[in-house]
Amino acid sequence: MGHRTCGAIYILLSVLSASTTVLASSNSDGLIRIPLKKRSIMESIYGDLLPRTSTVESQAAAGRDVYDPVRSAIVQAREREHQMLVEAAAMERRRKYYWSYRGSGENSSGEPVPLKNFLNAQYFGQIGVGCPPQNFTVVFDTGSANLWVPSAKCFFSLACLFHPKYESSLSSTYKPNGTPASIHYGTGAIAGFYSEDQVTVGNLVVQNQEFIEATHEPGFTFLLAKFDGILGLGFQEISVEGSVPVWYNMVNQRLVQEPVFSFWLNRNPIEGEGGEIVFGGADQQHYKGSHTYTRVTRKGYWQFEMGDFLIGGKSTGICVDGCAAIADSGTSLIAGPLVAIAQIHEQIGAAGVVNHECKQVVAGYGQQMLELLKVQTQPAQVCSKIGLCTFDGKHGIGAGIESEAGSVDGMSDAICKACEMIVFWMRSELNPNKTKEGTLEYVDRLCENMPDPVGSHVDCRHVDSLQTVAFSIGGRAFELQPEQYVLKVGEGFMAHCISGFTALDIPPPIGPLWILGDVFMGAYHTIFDYGKMRVGFADSA
Repeated sequence: MGHRTCGAIYILLSVLSASTTVLASSNSDGLIRIPLKKRSIMESIYGDLLPRTSTVESQAAAGRDVYDPVRSAIVQAREREHQMLVEAAAMERRRKYYWSYRGSGENSSGEPVPLKNFLNAQYFGQIGVGCPPQNFTVVFDTGSANLWVPSAKCFFSLACLFHPKYESSLSSTYKPNGTPASIHYGTGAIAGFYSEDQVTVGNLVVQNQEFIEATHEPGFTFLLAKFDGILGLGFQEISVEGSVPVWYNMVNQRLVQEPVFSFWLNRNPIEGEGGEIVFGGADQQHYKGSHTYTRVTRKGYWQFEMGDFLIGGKSTGICVDGCAAIADSGTSLIAGPLVAIAQIHEQIGAAGVVNHECKQVVAGYGQQMLELLKVQTQPAQVCSKIGLCTFDGKHGIGAGIESEAGSVDGMSDAICKACEMIVFWMRSELNPNKTKEGTLEYVDRLCENMPDPVGSHVDCRHVDSLQTVAFSIGGRAFELQPEQYVLKVGEGFMAHCISGFTALDIPPPIGPLWILGDVFMGAYHTIFDYGKMRVGFADSA
């Protein structure tokens, strides 16, 4: 299986001889020429389902990958999660979290790697790169296929200052590569270059693994992240530059008993065990009954066919003709067609987070705001005078508690921005012919019609009375209870409940598409069977 030491060097010598007869053209120079056709990676995955436009064809001719609609969908879904993670980071200082690593279970077949759970929004575990191992915390992501960690050569990205960095000169097994690479993950992106070294995952040591040394991590996404890098568990078809994924090398180097890996995600963020990923098998302690399997329909992502979608046990008719779905451990929420998410939110009484904060400000402070405007208070100071913003001399800023990264509480900032928008609307309505009640009613209607870029608020007091939802996969209806699909951030009077669903539309023939992220995988233990090209789900224990 794996090796705990890294001093030994393995050299494999092989001599291959073959006699091959090939039908090909031959010129007078004696050279045999075989014409080759080039097909882009995305064409290989989606075939004729991709639209054949001049842009697509020119990209293929230039050797570049054409537009990947599923990658785009994953990116959009992860963008919706970013605000939730910002709020979670701000709330972290208000409560105590308990982290612990878990040893190998007696009933586990395979190599277990313990995971940490950050507010049910991020799950991550530890790996080592190099000899001796340099430790990094990574997200094990089935929605991508590359391994990357911050590089010691990352000088100009703020995120690199807050995370450990790989130093190639400290590893005796490092091999240079230098091929440039870049990856986009939702609101975040990284760029760097390939290197080669051994990678330690649990007790497994993967030899000669290509990975990306990230030298550029712009923005705040990775600055706020609790993880250092990402270890992709998707198929090689979506790997940047065709690099062989870590999982492939585990199988090829015979480090695992079976070509499968499995996830158990603990949805209680304050318990010691965040979860577990097992390479080469599954831990029977973490699931009940048997798994229901469905075959992988398109290599690239762990994609399969999904049947009906039900709310309260009743069919919505949305996936009567079938839908595609992806099991994605790197996405926190469940993303699905807009028509389905709208039905869910109508049933559970969800309102846009921004809409909710806007209406909350109108109801609680509307009268006071109007009085301040009537006595000629500067608009920029109105929200600070009622305590919703802090006036910095020019404009208001959120009056929330600062997070470890220095940003203000996301929810308080949303309230401040909502207040400033309301002041703007009120000013436009201030005239002798308009009553207070008429102005407040007008502003409330505007709040109702605001777009919803962040998420959807659910009244925490009513979660227990909400309806169940279910996904039909492999002939079984996989049901989610309200407490499983509603995310609770914070405790007590500071608690906020957010719908675990977000809207995402991909039209046929590639869509409709669902992305079943951690909200779903937390309820159902998931096996990714690489050997038989299938995904299995069973009730988590």
